[in-house]
Amino acid sequence: MISSILFTILLVIGVILFTKKIREVIRNIQLGRKLDLSDRSSERWATMARVALGQSKMGSRPVAAFFHVLIYVGFIIINIEVIEIIIDGVFGTHRVLSFMGGLYDVLIGSFEFLAIGVLAACFVFLSRRNIIKLRRFHMREMTKWPKSDANIILFTEILLMSAFLIMNACDYQLQMMGAEHYSRATGIVGAFPVSSMLLPMISGMSVDSLIILERSCWWFHIIGILAFLNYVPYSKHFHILLAFPNTYYSKLTPKGEFTNMESVTNEVKLMMDPTAAVPAVDPNAAPQRFGAKDVKDLTWKQLMDSYSCTECGRCTSSCPANLTGKLLSPRKIMMDTRDRLEEVGKNIDQHGADHDDGKSLLGNYITEEELWACTTCNACTEACPVNIDPLSIIVEMRRYLVMEQSSAPTELNGMFTKIENNGAPWQFSPADRMNWANED
Repeated sequence: MISSILFTILLVIGVILFTKKIREVIRNIQLGRKLDLSDRSSERWATMARVALGQSKMGSRPVAAFFHVLIYVGFIIINIEVIEIIIDGVFGTHRVLSFMGGLYDVLIGSFEFLAIGVLAACFVFLSRRNIIKLRRFHMREMTKWPKSDANIILFTEILLMSAFLIMNACDYQLQMMGAEHYSRATGIVGAFPVSSMLLPMISGMSVDSLIILERSCWWFHIIGILAFLNYVPYSKHFHILLAFPNTYYSKLTPKGEFTNMESVTNEVKLMMDPTAAVPAVDPNAAPQRFGAKDVKDLTWKQLMDSYSCTECGRCTSSCPANLTGKLLSPRKIMMDTRDRLEEVGKNIDQHGADHDDGKSLLGNYITEEELWACTTCNACTEACPVNIDPLSIIVEMRRYLVMEQSSAPTELNGMFTKIENNGAPWQFSPADRMNWANED
């Protein structure tokens, strides 16, 4: 009874803390500008199924794709057993789902094989990061915390899978020894195909020692899962959850297509045709900034992108500007956006919604040099495994620099002047444009 009460208290605390953080993240995302993405629902469902569930964009790097699928499928499916653990923990039962008989054997056996796959994948990924040291995991934005974050998760998964297998091995041994509360679930040896290989290591232990070891692994496993659940929203591994809504709401129009500001479009229409009808402007509406200076100037989808970033570096490793040694890193753009959004959220919690800390995304986090290094080639958006669009954020901040700060590279300023004076980006006046046709 004491064990069940303690378990229930821990479970409730874990769920409450997780819910609190999720509500905070949702609040932060909603700080962004409104954007209607309710159209073309069938295409959006198909995109989510293909990209998030089917991981179609991972295949461009087969080795990483294979081991990522092992972790993805293994860890998710293995945690189906959490349902049983929760029931057992609350009601004091043991392997309550064993009434399923042969199906239960198949499930446990599958879980164990998948656990071995997860362990293998974790060791491979740890080696890639810490021994082989792939370049994209050691760029300048990958400071101490991003590096540690990835390793923490991989080590946690190794510990959880190890505890799962040791727990099963002890359970199986206790079943064969006829220990009370560990009555044989099905009587089929194959139910524990992997953990049964650990029996020689524990065969000399007494019943009491085995129970202590089994219960310790059981508690470690469920507490580890609750801790992992609450760690995820603070980690790059938040994409485990956000990959699905993020791909659902991802851009369906051509990647190179830029958005137009309605106010600017209306001005152009009036210049082209002074009699054109344009929507009335609400005099009470807050003035809209041209482009984006801070996170609140971005759309909620762009803010969701920042929380969904996996920090895998595929975008940066595909970026031609970065490959030529320029400061631009699309991954850093997303990480900076998320970090600034978290900072704004904390300011709201501590000082209220109207607090101004005197900082902004542009300038304090992202420099003009980074923004103007972008070639707008869309390599980053094409490479992202969860359909994040760093280019849209870069373009919005460029728009702010040009339209509100009149700050652009000399070459662009020259082009703007020529367009203003000549109606074209060339230095010739409109009257001289056809001179070439008169040449012999």
